[in-house]
Amino acid sequence: MSRTGQSHIVAIGGGSFRASERYGFVEPSALMRYILDLTGSDRPRLGLLATATGDDSDWLLKMYGAFRAYDVELSHLTVFPMPNVEDPREWILEQDAIYVSGGSVANLAALWRLHGLDEAFEEAWRAGVVLSGQSAGALCWHVGGNTDSFGPKLRPWADGLALLPYSCGVHYNSDPQRRPLLHASIASGELPGGYAADEGVALHYVGTEFIQAVSVDPAGYAYKIDYDGDGGVKELRIEPRLLTS
Repeated sequence: MSRTGQSHIVAIGGGSFRASERYGFVEPSALMRYILDLTGSDRPRLGLLATATGDDSDWLLKMYGAFRAYDVELSHLTVFPMPNVEDPREWILEQDAIYVSGGSVANLAALWRLHGLDEAFEEAWRAGVVLSGQSAGALCWHVGGNTDSFGPKLRPWADGLALLPYSCGVHYNSDPQRRPLLHASIASGELPGGYAADEGVALHYVGTEFIQAVSVDPAGYAYKIDYDGDGGVKELRIEPRLLTS
């Protein structure tokens, strides 16, 4: 297994995959190639988790089809009705990269803790496994963010794995609830300051340091949001590096 010696997290606001007639349903966007390249492996082991969707078999099947043209060794971890591998910790540590689907981040975090996956992911991250995901799969690595895990009206949520000491905003330009609630949650102290990503944009951290945003959408941006010390927030727009297919 090839490891770069660094701890990477790539948190995607949206746009990990795109529709493709060639592959039937979807194919990976350049954001996924970016993640795989971080592993430093010519044939990376990519582990998929759909805990946030209740281990949806349709999603997992779609992912195996999406990566058919990629030189990757694909596998997945489920917890329903029981773990599908004998030792989930060992499976996680064997991967070069992990990709986590969207869905209910609150349910995901509860189930991961129940099965000890939270500790396994932290160990893997420190060992150089690239951690990534979209929406719930982006929020989970942070302290928290906004979620529809409890209903269609978004609520602040601060029970993430907190490998990254920030809040996270996803779908920032496509859901009108996202920006004002994240601002209010940071201003009130419910959430720490952090970063947000539009559709098609990913936030890349090395260790706990944000190093850059990358995008497959020329109109997409990332943002840094912090408490302004006077009851409000300050938001800085970050120009991402545009990726090509």
